[in-house]
Amino acid sequence: MKIYLNSGKVKKEWTDYNGHMNLAFYIHLFDAGWEVLLQKFNMGEDSAKIEKKTTFAVESHTTYDKEVKEEDEVDINLLFLDRDKKRLIYKLEMTHKEEGYRAATTEVCSLYVDLNIRKVVEIEQEKQSRIDNFIENNKSSFDPGNLSLIHKLKK
Repeated sequence: MKIYLNSGKVKKEWTDYNGHMNLAFYIHLFDAGWEVLLQKFNMGEDSAKIEKKTTFAVESHTTYDKEVKEEDEVDINLLFLDRDKKRLIYKLEMTHKEEGYRAATTEVCSLYVDLNIRKVVEIEQEKQSRIDNFIENNKSSFDPGNLSLIHKLKK
């Protein structure tokens, strides 16, 4: 099981001399998918601009399982999410929309940051509750496989 976040299409300028999407654009598409959840938790672009608080990715583990090429459409899905007071660990999957194969995964550790002081701070209680409710309502759909960064949480 997985939770659909959004879709994307591989643009010509995203491909490299090997004829497939360059690794930087896998991360770009994963980041766009993650932003869907950040907006839901009031921690994304709007929060950064208005409240001056958002997340910074500090570590990731990405697999490239099967190539995608120009004009291919992909879906970005959430496989796992957990948190502590300052950190979020999540794992996303990219699947080929038409053929259904797994193209890539990324597991990320993000920190919650106050942009005014550029330091890690605790996630506000209201946002913690939003995240916890999401996790509780969706955990039966989580299918993380192996996690490399889960030990980063301090629970």
